[in-house]
Amino acid sequence: MLPNLVWLGYSTLPAWLLGAAVLVALAVDRWLGEPPVRWHPVVWMGHYLGWGGRWVQARTRHSASVAPDYKAFWLGALVWIGGAAIVLIVSCTLQQVLLAAAVPLELGQGAWAQIGAGVLAALLLGLLLKPLLSWALLCSEVLAVERALRPAHGGSLASGRERLRWLVSRDVAALTETQVRESVIETLAENFSDSVVAPLFWFVLLGLPGAALFRFANTADAMWGYRGVYQGQNWEWAGKWAARADDVLCWLPARITGLLLLALAPQRWRQLRREAARTPSPNSGWPMAAMALALGLALHKPGVYALNASGCQPQPTDTAAAIRRAQNSLLALVLIAYPAIILIVFLIHHVQ
Repeated sequence: MLPNLVWLGYSTLPAWLLGAAVLVALAVDRWLGEPPVRWHPVVWMGHYLGWGGRWVQARTRHSASVAPDYKAFWLGALVWIGGAAIVLIVSCTLQQVLLAAAVPLELGQGAWAQIGAGVLAALLLGLLLKPLLSWALLCSEVLAVERALRPAHGGSLASGRERLRWLVSRDVAALTETQVRESVIETLAENFSDSVVAPLFWFVLLGLPGAALFRFANTADAMWGYRGVYQGQNWEWAGKWAARADDVLCWLPARITGLLLLALAPQRWRQLRREAARTPSPNSGWPMAAMALALGLALHKPGVYALNASGCQPQPTDTAAAIRRAQNSLLALVLIAYPAIILIVFLIHHVQ
């Protein structure tokens, strides 16, 4: 038996229901967007991590010493594990409640009643999955930067920099127009992996708890995963657990994203791997390098890396081209996800 997977719901969950939930989540994302802030689970995760971060920072050594701060490390790990446990318990419970609606409660229950219960469960599961991924908002923010750059839309380099500041943590004050476009295309590629591909990957693998755990880990890395001092707080050791956990959970999705953006061209794997290795991150280089290669662009972070250095400088039309490339990759991912769900459910039933 596989009690952990039984608890996650795969023992009784029809494969079509998981696939339908993915389509519901993407449809809601496209047509309705993000839920209100007060009901957004990622906002709740951020509140918990904000509180936990302040608690850890109050006990973190802020001196200039380079000696390891193991106390801060283990306190950060403890808060992270506590939050992850809460996320898993809540998401597992919600999924189990929904699964109960998809399973006949009485012998002799009619076929139409079973179908109706399954459709309702798929809709509800998709609604719960939606806040854990974000594609439409990402596209909107990326296009907003491009519009802010264009004088024809009343924009300027200064307004483009200011709009970019909403998306990146780097200093944008001295970026040129080309560098702003490079940054926004890099952000699109990296967040396509983190905010779309990875949540769907973990949902296919482990259902709603998998997607929820990934989103918690990715949010923790965004808030804590800094090297050294950031905005007056020392995260060198306090955020190390969060950063490493996110690295592990993003490892395979980042590489899947790279292949999807390159239109599943395995002959370009060696080139992609070489370019991805130029970034200090073990994962973010893969989607960014894939986007650079797919569009024939050179993407730089000044003083840090240059991806596909022989490529062209991004032009105003390349931002929309990058979005189309990611959109096509998302379609390919959905087409791949459905048979993957069927295979996983089949294997679990077979093992049991």
